[in-house]
Amino acid sequence: MLDEATYNQLVAGAFKRILAAADGIDPDVLEAESTGDMVTLTSASREKCIVNTQRAVRQIWVAGRGQGIHFTYEPTRGLWLDDKGKGLELFRFVADVVQDISGEPLTYRA
Repeated sequence: MLDEATYNQLVAGAFKRILAAADGIDPDVLEAESTGDMVTLTSASREKCIVNTQRAVRQIWVAGRGQGIHFTYEPTRGLWLDDKGKGLELFRFVADVVQDISGEPLTYRA
């Protein structure tokens, strides 16, 4: 399990990356809000993608597409991957949910 400082740094970077990508979408189409341990992406139709921390287990949880997915950081691959082994990756999953709820692509910067 990640130590707390490393986890906090990785979460901050993940949230920053998601928010920066959301800034590339017209705010009338997708509104992004960050409140401490949570990022909420809300479409014009009021559908949401919620990304939040779960500090006790050092995960990021995402609610969207009618489901909740838990992502654990895989240090050997440098990726946040779902904890059920479905092959889901955090940033791709969030982008897919945003596409579903807003009709707009969520594009991450390198």
